[in-house]
Amino acid sequence: MTRNALEHIRVLDLGQFIAGPYCAKLLADYGAQVLKVEQPEGDPLRRLGPFYKDLPHPEGSGLFLYMNTNKRGVTLNLETAAGASLFRDLVREADVLVETFRPGTMERLGLGYNDLLALNPALIMASITSFGQSGPYRDYEASDLTLYALGGLMAINGEQDREPLKAGGRQSFYQGGLHAALATLAAVFARRFTGQGQHIDLSIQECIASMVGETLPMYWTQKVVAPRPGNRQPSSHPMTILPCRNGYVAILATSATQWPALVEMMGSTELAEDEFSDGRDRRRRADEVDALMAPWLMEHDKEEIARQGQERGMAFAWVSSPEDLLEDPQYRARRYFETIDHPHTGSLPYPSTPFRMSETPWKTGRAPLLGEHNEAVFCQEMGMAKTELARLREMGVV
Repeated sequence: MTRNALEHIRVLDLGQFIAGPYCAKLLADYGAQVLKVEQPEGDPLRRLGPFYKDLPHPEGSGLFLYMNTNKRGVTLNLETAAGASLFRDLVREADVLVETFRPGTMERLGLGYNDLLALNPALIMASITSFGQSGPYRDYEASDLTLYALGGLMAINGEQDREPLKAGGRQSFYQGGLHAALATLAAVFARRFTGQGQHIDLSIQECIASMVGETLPMYWTQKVVAPRPGNRQPSSHPMTILPCRNGYVAILATSATQWPALVEMMGSTELAEDEFSDGRDRRRRADEVDALMAPWLMEHDKEEIARQGQERGMAFAWVSSPEDLLEDPQYRARRYFETIDHPHTGSLPYPSTPFRMSETPWKTGRAPLLGEHNEAVFCQEMGMAKTELARLREMGVV
Protein backbone atom coordinates (compact mmCIF):
# COMPACT_ATOMS: atom_id res chain seq x y z
CA MET A 1 0.00 0.00 0.00
CA THR A 2 1.30 3.46 -0.91
CA ARG A 3 2.21 5.52 2.12
CA ASN A 4 2.81 9.24 2.57
CA ALA A 5 6.19 10.37 3.86
CA LEU A 6 4.89 12.41 6.82
CA GLU A 7 1.69 10.58 7.68
CA HIS A 8 2.87 9.91 11.23
CA ILE A 9 3.18 13.65 12.06
CA ARG A 10 0.24 15.54 13.60
CA VAL A 11 0.31 19.28 13.04
CA LEU A 12 -1.77 22.12 14.47
CA ASP A 13 -1.81 25.07 12.08
CA LEU A 14 -2.52 28.38 13.82
CA GLY A 15 -0.90 30.30 10.99
CA GLN A 16 -2.65 33.12 9.18
CA PHE A 17 -2.13 34.76 5.79
CA ILE A 18 0.75 33.05 3.89
CA ALA A 19 3.94 32.11 5.76
CA GLY A 20 2.43 29.84 8.43
CA PRO A 21 -0.22 28.21 6.23
CA TYR A 22 2.41 27.62 3.53
CA CYS A 23 4.68 25.88 6.04
CA ALA A 24 1.82 23.63 7.17
CA LYS A 25 0.70 23.07 3.57
CA LEU A 26 4.14 21.74 2.61
CA LEU A 27 3.88 19.24 5.46
CA ALA A 28 0.26 18.34 4.65
CA ASP A 29 0.98 17.77 0.97
CA TYR A 30 3.31 14.93 1.95
CA GLY A 31 0.89 13.32 4.33
CA ALA A 32 1.17 15.12 7.67
CA GLN A 33 -2.16 15.17 9.51
CA VAL A 34 -2.66 18.94 9.59
CA LEU A 35 -5.54 20.52 11.49
CA LYS A 36 -6.04 24.18 10.60
CA VAL A 37 -7.34 26.08 13.62
CA GLU A 38 -9.08 29.31 12.59
CA GLN A 39 -10.81 32.00 14.56
CA PRO A 40 -14.61 31.71 14.18
CA GLU A 41 -14.64 34.42 11.48
CA GLY A 42 -11.88 32.57 9.62
CA ASP A 43 -8.30 33.17 8.57
CA PRO A 44 -8.05 36.76 7.20
CA LEU A 45 -6.66 35.21 4.02
CA ARG A 46 -10.20 34.05 3.22
CA ARG A 47 -11.05 37.71 2.61
CA LEU A 48 -8.14 38.36 0.27
CA GLY A 49 -8.47 37.90 -3.49
CA PRO A 50 -8.19 36.90 -6.19
CA PHE A 51 -11.59 35.26 -5.78
CA TYR A 52 -13.20 32.52 -7.85
CA LYS A 53 -15.14 34.22 -10.67
CA ASP A 54 -14.13 37.53 -9.05
CA LEU A 55 -16.89 37.15 -6.44
CA PRO A 56 -15.70 37.77 -2.85
CA HIS A 57 -16.58 34.75 -0.72
CA PRO A 58 -14.86 33.12 2.30
CA GLU A 59 -14.63 29.83 0.42
CA GLY A 60 -13.48 31.37 -2.87
CA SER A 61 -10.11 33.01 -2.15
CA GLY A 62 -7.60 31.52 -4.56
CA LEU A 63 -4.73 32.12 -2.13
CA PHE A 64 -6.57 30.47 0.76
CA LEU A 65 -7.49 27.45 -1.35
CA TYR A 66 -3.86 27.00 -2.44
CA MET A 67 -2.30 27.61 0.99
CA ASN A 68 -4.49 25.06 2.73
CA THR A 69 -4.59 21.97 0.56
CA ASN A 70 -4.78 18.62 2.33
CA LYS A 71 -5.81 20.09 5.69
CA ARG A 72 -8.79 19.57 7.93
CA GLY A 73 -10.27 22.65 9.58
CA VAL A 74 -11.86 23.68 12.88
CA THR A 75 -12.69 27.02 14.46
CA LEU A 76 -11.68 28.16 17.96
CA ASN A 77 -11.65 31.51 19.71
CA LEU A 78 -8.43 31.37 21.70
CA GLU A 79 -9.32 34.62 23.47
CA THR A 80 -11.96 32.69 25.46
CA ALA A 81 -11.16 30.38 28.37
CA ALA A 82 -13.14 27.54 26.77
CA GLY A 83 -11.39 27.99 23.43
CA ALA A 84 -7.93 28.04 25.00
CA SER A 85 -8.80 24.94 27.03
CA LEU A 86 -9.91 23.03 23.94
CA PHE A 87 -6.73 24.07 22.19
CA ARG A 88 -4.63 22.71 25.06
CA ASP A 89 -6.39 19.38 24.64
CA LEU A 90 -5.42 19.40 20.95
CA VAL A 91 -1.80 20.23 21.84
CA ARG A 92 -1.53 17.16 24.09
CA GLU A 93 -1.87 14.92 21.02
CA ALA A 94 0.12 17.04 18.55
CA ASP A 95 3.66 16.71 17.25
CA VAL A 96 3.99 20.17 15.73
CA LEU A 97 2.39 23.57 16.24
CA VAL A 98 2.80 26.33 13.64
CA GLU A 99 1.87 29.89 14.65
CA THR A 100 2.34 33.37 13.23
CA PHE A 101 1.08 35.68 15.97
CA ARG A 102 3.04 38.74 17.00
CA PRO A 103 5.72 38.01 19.63
CA GLY A 104 4.17 37.77 23.08
CA THR A 105 0.66 36.92 21.88
CA MET A 106 0.81 33.21 22.67
CA GLU A 107 2.22 33.97 26.12
CA ARG A 108 -0.61 36.44 26.76
CA LEU A 109 -3.12 33.70 25.91
CA GLY A 110 -1.40 31.29 28.30
CA LEU A 111 -0.27 29.26 25.28
CA GLY A 112 3.42 30.14 25.13
CA TYR A 113 5.97 27.44 24.40
CA ASN A 114 6.83 26.88 28.07
CA ASP A 115 3.13 26.63 28.93
CA LEU A 116 2.53 24.04 26.21
CA LEU A 117 5.73 22.14 26.97
CA ALA A 118 4.26 21.22 30.35
CA LEU A 119 1.41 19.53 28.48
CA ASN A 120 3.52 17.90 25.78
CA PRO A 121 7.32 17.75 26.30
CA ALA A 122 7.80 16.42 22.77
CA LEU A 123 6.01 19.36 21.11
CA ILE A 124 7.77 21.19 18.30
CA MET A 125 6.50 24.76 18.03
CA ALA A 126 7.39 26.85 14.97
CA SER A 127 6.87 30.58 15.53
CA ILE A 128 7.08 32.51 12.25
CA THR A 129 7.33 36.29 12.63
CA SER A 130 8.67 39.21 10.63
CA PHE A 131 11.79 39.76 12.74
CA GLY A 132 11.89 36.90 15.23
CA GLN A 133 11.13 36.71 18.94
CA SER A 134 13.99 38.99 20.02
CA GLY A 135 15.92 42.06 18.94
CA PRO A 136 15.06 45.76 18.56
CA TYR A 137 12.74 45.13 15.57
CA ARG A 138 10.76 42.41 17.31
CA ASP A 139 7.56 44.45 17.58
CA TYR A 140 7.86 46.37 14.31
CA GLU A 141 5.02 46.25 11.81
CA ALA A 142 6.09 44.74 8.48
CA SER A 143 4.88 43.87 5.00
CA ASP A 144 6.39 41.89 2.17
CA LEU A 145 7.77 45.18 0.83
CA THR A 146 9.48 46.18 4.07
CA LEU A 147 10.86 42.69 4.72
CA TYR A 148 12.28 42.57 1.21
CA ALA A 149 13.90 45.96 1.83
CA LEU A 150 15.36 45.22 5.28
CA GLY A 151 16.50 41.77 4.17
CA GLY A 152 18.84 43.40 1.63
CA LEU A 153 17.52 41.64 -1.47
CA MET A 154 15.81 44.77 -2.77
CA ALA A 155 19.12 46.64 -2.96
CA ILE A 156 20.40 44.34 -5.71
CA ASN A 157 17.23 44.33 -7.85
CA GLY A 158 16.41 46.93 -10.48
CA GLU A 159 18.27 49.22 -12.85
CA GLN A 160 21.54 50.73 -11.65
CA ASP A 161 20.38 54.33 -12.06
CA ARG A 162 16.86 53.76 -10.70
CA GLU A 163 15.28 52.97 -7.34
CA PRO A 164 15.55 49.43 -5.90
CA LEU A 165 12.81 46.99 -6.87
CA LYS A 166 10.88 44.24 -5.08
CA ALA A 167 10.27 40.95 -6.85
CA GLY A 168 6.68 40.18 -7.81
CA GLY A 169 4.35 38.27 -5.54
CA ARG A 170 4.93 37.88 -1.81
CA GLN A 171 8.32 36.19 -1.90
CA SER A 172 9.30 36.96 1.69
CA PHE A 173 6.30 35.11 3.11
CA TYR A 174 6.86 32.08 0.89
CA GLN A 175 10.50 31.99 1.96
CA GLY A 176 9.41 32.19 5.59
CA GLY A 177 7.05 29.26 5.14
CA LEU A 178 9.60 27.22 3.21
CA HIS A 179 12.33 27.74 5.80
CA ALA A 180 9.90 26.97 8.62
CA ALA A 181 8.93 23.66 7.02
CA LEU A 182 12.61 22.73 6.67
CA ALA A 183 13.32 23.68 10.28
CA THR A 184 10.28 21.72 11.46
CA LEU A 185 11.40 18.56 9.69
CA ALA A 186 14.90 18.98 11.14
CA ALA A 187 13.38 19.26 14.62
CA VAL A 188 11.23 16.16 14.02
CA PHE A 189 14.35 14.28 12.98
CA ALA A 190 16.27 15.48 16.06
CA ARG A 191 13.42 14.40 18.32
CA ARG A 192 13.91 10.80 17.17
CA PHE A 193 17.24 10.82 19.02
CA THR A 194 16.52 13.12 21.97
CA GLY A 195 12.81 12.55 22.59
CA GLN A 196 12.52 16.29 23.18
CA GLY A 197 10.58 18.93 21.34
CA GLN A 198 11.90 22.43 20.73
CA HIS A 199 10.87 25.98 19.86
CA ILE A 200 11.69 27.22 16.36
CA ASP A 201 12.10 31.01 16.25
CA LEU A 202 11.98 32.03 12.60
CA SER A 203 12.65 35.54 11.30
CA ILE A 204 11.38 36.25 7.78
CA GLN A 205 13.84 39.15 7.51
CA GLU A 206 16.68 36.69 8.03
CA CYS A 207 15.22 34.36 5.40
CA ILE A 208 15.51 37.20 2.88
CA ALA A 209 19.03 38.09 4.06
CA SER A 210 20.08 34.50 3.38
CA MET A 211 19.25 34.98 -0.32
CA VAL A 212 21.55 37.89 -1.22
CA GLY A 213 24.10 35.48 -2.70
CA GLU A 214 27.53 36.83 -3.58
CA THR A 215 26.66 40.40 -2.54
CA LEU A 216 27.86 40.05 1.06
CA PRO A 217 31.04 38.04 0.24
CA MET A 218 31.88 40.73 -2.34
CA TYR A 219 31.61 43.37 0.36
CA TRP A 220 33.49 41.32 2.97
CA THR A 221 36.41 40.54 0.70
CA GLN A 222 36.62 43.64 -1.52
CA LYS A 223 34.62 46.36 0.25
CA VAL A 224 32.67 46.68 -2.99
CA VAL A 225 28.92 47.26 -3.10
CA ALA A 226 27.51 45.30 -6.03
CA PRO A 227 25.51 47.55 -8.40
CA ARG A 228 21.98 46.67 -9.39
CA PRO A 229 22.33 44.84 -12.73
CA GLY A 230 18.78 45.30 -14.01
CA ASN A 231 18.14 42.97 -16.95
CA ARG A 232 21.74 43.02 -18.14
CA GLN A 233 24.83 41.13 -17.04
CA PRO A 234 27.53 43.57 -15.85
CA SER A 235 30.46 42.07 -17.80
CA SER A 236 29.05 40.97 -21.15
CA HIS A 237 26.02 41.18 -23.43
CA PRO A 238 23.43 39.98 -24.33
CA MET A 239 22.21 38.41 -21.12
CA THR A 240 18.90 40.20 -21.01
CA ILE A 241 15.13 40.23 -21.54
CA LEU A 242 13.81 41.79 -24.74
CA PRO A 243 10.41 42.27 -26.39
CA CYS A 244 9.37 40.20 -29.40
CA ARG A 245 6.24 39.86 -31.51
CA ASN A 246 4.01 38.22 -28.89
CA GLY A 247 5.72 38.92 -25.58
CA TYR A 248 9.21 38.80 -24.12
CA VAL A 249 12.20 36.47 -24.38
CA ALA A 250 15.15 35.83 -22.07
CA ILE A 251 18.37 35.73 -24.11
CA LEU A 252 21.83 34.53 -23.09
CA ALA A 253 24.51 34.63 -25.77
CA THR A 254 27.68 35.96 -24.16
CA SER A 255 30.33 33.29 -24.83
CA ALA A 256 32.70 33.07 -27.79
CA THR A 257 30.53 30.36 -29.36
CA GLN A 258 27.08 31.64 -28.41
CA TRP A 259 27.41 35.14 -29.87
CA PRO A 260 28.29 33.98 -33.40
CA ALA A 261 25.41 31.48 -33.19
CA LEU A 262 23.00 34.30 -32.30
CA VAL A 263 24.30 36.50 -35.14
CA GLU A 264 23.89 33.61 -37.59
CA MET A 265 20.40 32.87 -36.28
CA MET A 266 19.32 36.46 -36.82
CA GLY A 267 21.13 36.79 -40.13
CA SER A 268 22.45 40.20 -39.06
CA THR A 269 25.34 41.68 -41.07
CA GLU A 270 25.66 44.64 -38.69
CA LEU A 271 26.07 42.46 -35.59
CA ALA A 272 28.59 40.30 -37.44
CA GLU A 273 31.08 43.20 -37.58
CA ASP A 274 34.29 42.82 -35.56
CA GLU A 275 33.36 45.82 -33.40
CA PHE A 276 30.73 43.62 -31.70
CA SER A 277 32.86 40.49 -31.28
CA ASP A 278 34.00 41.26 -27.72
CA GLY A 279 31.43 40.81 -24.95
CA ARG A 280 32.73 43.77 -22.93
CA ASP A 281 32.40 46.05 -25.94
CA ARG A 282 28.87 44.77 -26.50
CA ARG A 283 28.06 45.54 -22.86
CA ARG A 284 29.27 49.12 -23.22
CA ARG A 285 27.14 49.45 -26.37
CA ALA A 286 24.21 47.38 -25.07
CA ASP A 287 21.55 49.87 -26.18
CA GLU A 288 22.94 49.80 -29.72
CA VAL A 289 23.11 45.98 -29.74
CA ASP A 290 19.52 45.70 -28.52
CA ALA A 291 18.36 48.16 -31.19
CA LEU A 292 20.03 46.09 -33.91
CA MET A 293 18.38 42.89 -32.61
CA ALA A 294 14.93 44.50 -32.25
CA PRO A 295 13.69 44.23 -35.89
CA TRP A 296 14.36 40.49 -36.05
CA LEU A 297 12.84 39.89 -32.62
CA MET A 298 9.65 41.77 -33.50
CA GLU A 299 9.21 39.54 -36.54
CA HIS A 300 9.20 36.33 -34.49
CA ASP A 301 7.16 34.80 -31.67
CA LYS A 302 8.72 34.06 -28.30
CA GLU A 303 8.28 30.28 -28.61
CA GLU A 304 10.05 30.22 -31.98
CA ILE A 305 12.93 32.39 -30.74
CA ALA A 306 13.42 30.19 -27.67
CA ARG A 307 13.36 27.02 -29.76
CA GLN A 308 15.87 28.33 -32.30
CA GLY A 309 18.19 29.55 -29.55
CA GLN A 310 18.07 26.25 -27.66
CA GLU A 311 18.78 24.32 -30.88
CA ARG A 312 21.98 26.36 -31.23
CA GLY A 313 23.11 25.71 -27.64
CA MET A 314 22.00 29.01 -26.11
CA ALA A 315 20.00 29.48 -22.90
CA PHE A 316 16.88 31.05 -24.40
CA ALA A 317 13.39 31.01 -22.93
CA TRP A 318 10.14 32.89 -23.28
CA VAL A 319 8.66 34.85 -20.39
CA SER A 320 5.65 32.78 -19.39
CA SER A 321 2.20 34.19 -18.72
CA PRO A 322 -0.27 32.32 -16.47
CA GLU A 323 -1.80 30.82 -19.61
CA ASP A 324 1.65 29.70 -20.78
CA LEU A 325 2.28 27.98 -17.45
CA LEU A 326 -0.88 25.90 -17.60
CA GLU A 327 -0.23 24.88 -21.23
CA ASP A 328 3.54 24.38 -20.97
CA PRO A 329 4.48 20.90 -22.28
CA GLN A 330 7.23 20.47 -19.67
CA TYR A 331 4.82 21.07 -16.81
CA ARG A 332 2.25 18.83 -18.49
CA ALA A 333 4.76 16.02 -18.96
CA ARG A 334 5.66 16.09 -15.26
CA ARG A 335 2.02 16.65 -14.16
CA TYR A 336 3.03 19.71 -12.16
CA PHE A 337 -0.51 21.10 -12.18
CA GLU A 338 -2.98 18.76 -10.53
CA THR A 339 -6.77 19.10 -10.64
CA ILE A 340 -8.42 19.36 -7.21
CA ASP A 341 -12.17 19.52 -6.62
CA HIS A 342 -13.72 21.88 -4.07
CA PRO A 343 -17.39 22.30 -3.07
CA HIS A 344 -17.40 26.02 -3.83
CA THR A 345 -15.18 26.31 -6.90
CA GLY A 346 -15.47 22.89 -8.51
CA SER A 347 -12.37 21.44 -10.19
CA LEU A 348 -9.39 23.76 -10.68
CA PRO A 349 -5.69 23.21 -11.50
CA TYR A 350 -3.32 23.66 -8.55
CA PRO A 351 0.50 23.74 -8.47
CA SER A 352 1.78 20.49 -7.01
CA THR A 353 5.41 20.07 -5.95
CA PRO A 354 8.79 20.64 -7.62
CA PHE A 355 10.12 17.24 -6.56
CA ARG A 356 8.87 13.67 -6.89
CA MET A 357 9.32 10.85 -4.38
CA SER A 358 9.02 7.39 -5.85
CA GLU A 359 7.68 5.58 -2.77
CA THR A 360 5.86 8.32 -0.82
CA PRO A 361 4.08 10.54 -3.35
CA TRP A 362 2.39 13.91 -3.02
CA LYS A 363 -1.24 14.04 -1.88
CA THR A 364 -4.04 15.83 -3.72
CA GLY A 365 -6.63 17.12 -1.27
CA ARG A 366 -8.61 20.34 -1.05
CA ALA A 367 -8.66 23.13 1.53
CA PRO A 368 -11.28 22.84 4.31
CA LEU A 369 -14.47 24.83 4.49
CA LEU A 370 -14.68 27.16 7.48
CA GLY A 371 -15.24 24.98 10.56
CA GLU A 372 -15.88 21.96 8.36
CA HIS A 373 -14.45 19.42 10.81
CA ASN A 374 -15.66 20.90 14.11
CA GLU A 375 -18.02 18.02 14.79
CA ALA A 376 -15.60 15.33 13.60
CA VAL A 377 -12.75 16.62 15.77
CA PHE A 378 -14.51 17.92 18.89
CA CYS A 379 -17.31 15.35 19.09
CA GLN A 380 -16.21 12.17 17.35
CA GLU A 381 -12.52 12.33 18.28
CA MET A 382 -12.53 14.28 21.55
CA GLY A 383 -15.84 13.00 22.93
CA MET A 384 -17.73 16.31 23.21
CA ALA A 385 -21.52 16.11 23.13
CA LYS A 386 -23.16 17.74 20.13
CA THR A 387 -25.29 19.84 22.46
CA GLU A 388 -22.12 21.22 24.06
CA LEU A 389 -20.67 22.02 20.63
CA ALA A 390 -23.87 23.90 19.78
CA ARG A 391 -23.62 25.83 23.05
CA LEU A 392 -19.99 26.76 22.36
CA ARG A 393 -20.99 27.92 18.89
CA GLU A 394 -23.68 30.18 20.35
CA MET A 395 -21.08 31.60 22.79
CA GLY A 396 -18.67 32.41 19.94
CA VAL A 397 -16.08 29.87 21.12
CA VAL A 398 -16.19 27.89 17.85
